[in-house]
Amino acid sequence: MLPSAMAAAAAASRSAGAMAASAAVLAMLLSTAAVAAALHDYGDALHKCILFFEGQRSGRLPPDQRLRWRRDSGLHDGAAAGVDLTGGYYDAGDNVKFGFPMAFTATLMSWGLIDFGRSFGPHKEEARKAVRWATDYLMKATAKPNTVYVQVGDAFRDHSCWERPEDMDTPRTVYKVDPSHPGSDVAAETAAALAAGSIVFRDADPAYSRRLLDRAVAVFEFADRYRGPYSSSLHAAVCPCYCDYSGYQDELLWGAAWLHKATRRREYREYIKRNEVVLGASDAINEFGWDNKHAGINVLISKEVLMGKDEYFQSFRVNADNFMCTLLPGISNHPQIQYSPGGLLFKVGSSNMQHVTQLSFLLLAYSNYLSHAGGRVSCGSSSASPTQLRRVAKRQVDYILGDNPLRMSYMVGYGARFPRRIHHRASSIPSLAAHPARIGCKAGAAYYASPAPNPNLLVGAVVGGPSDASDAFPDARAVFQQSEPTTYINAPLMGLLAYFSAHPNPAESGGD
Repeated sequence: MLPSAMAAAAAASRSAGAMAASAAVLAMLLSTAAVAAALHDYGDALHKCILFFEGQRSGRLPPDQRLRWRRDSGLHDGAAAGVDLTGGYYDAGDNVKFGFPMAFTATLMSWGLIDFGRSFGPHKEEARKAVRWATDYLMKATAKPNTVYVQVGDAFRDHSCWERPEDMDTPRTVYKVDPSHPGSDVAAETAAALAAGSIVFRDADPAYSRRLLDRAVAVFEFADRYRGPYSSSLHAAVCPCYCDYSGYQDELLWGAAWLHKATRRREYREYIKRNEVVLGASDAINEFGWDNKHAGINVLISKEVLMGKDEYFQSFRVNADNFMCTLLPGISNHPQIQYSPGGLLFKVGSSNMQHVTQLSFLLLAYSNYLSHAGGRVSCGSSSASPTQLRRVAKRQVDYILGDNPLRMSYMVGYGARFPRRIHHRASSIPSLAAHPARIGCKAGAAYYASPAPNPNLLVGAVVGGPSDASDAFPDARAVFQQSEPTTYINAPLMGLLAYFSAHPNPAESGGD
């Protein structure tokens, strides 16, 4: 489990070298030659990116489970509270189920399928299964009216152990938000995930889609009626791991935006416009992640404007343009967004690849909205074309897949060289097939400290990667900030890889 990148960023020092190199990096990021030089099997990478989620599954595994070294786990989750909370995903390299990042993961997986569904080709069904493993769990977590179960497991006890999920004996404490203990942030994100999922399954499973959407409506109403941050209601349980540092206001707008997209109901359109200023739609426009949804809100809603459907939301288009400008070095040197000499976007803090994949996804999504509308990004006295945005996004994807100074893929199992000692309990400890006897809480420490490669390949896992301007990566289990994978790194990467598997030339536009 990763401490919050925002908390780490507050304590970290800023890198000066990357800013000085912005002009050179800009030329590299936008050059046709650099983009054309990368020849990757994006379809293979997409398959592996989706496969990673099978390694993160909790609960009873299905017969078609492909990562066979994983087995059933967490089969009694929720029982102590009288609810069924089996299933879902472990967020990263630990054995806790955190609802906030899990819901965000589901939302982003769905967004990729909604915008680039045709590009998934033969991988579309396995991508939908990955979404459903999350949404099935979120339906269980919201089955009780005006209640959202937001976490299973004691993070502090879990993090003091190094053991397989199949062996875990740490407390599976259940945490919830309700009218007396509000959590508008996690509840609204859950509503967003359910609403986005309803769009994904609208044609494939209409009955399931309707159930998801009905639940999304109810959960959002709860989130809005009983306002408050879950970090206050459940501070000891969710902080510092997944504290909501940005407040719950952005999640309310985000949830409303997804409900508007899923339902087309006027009430959500009016809610967004009425609360645009109150809930801070233009705040922190350069941020997007499990904690802060501002940039995502503006990009998502901007599609309405660019498609000519709703001039009512013109201010969101302006915010989205401003956000895109902050990602283009040489156009706007935003102090929180920099590029390494090798071309990697980075923000000071831990698990940098979450920023790389999430911001690149927004670049790609917005570029396609612009392409369909014949638009450009306005950056003061200059502007950028949709092709330029796609080139920057593709450069980030190619960096992850091996076009970097180390000539190393940051996706496990892709390419000839990739991380072998990732910070992941299940991957680093011998499987039940290899070692049937239980490996206890402290007994696993020997595997944590071992210099040997992980015995179980978590195919498709993308690790935190380089964290500063050096483009360096230690491939060390103990350096969790760089060696730990998370579901919310892979979630937006699914859409990126699907798109570039179908449109490897950034000059082409495509999307559903």
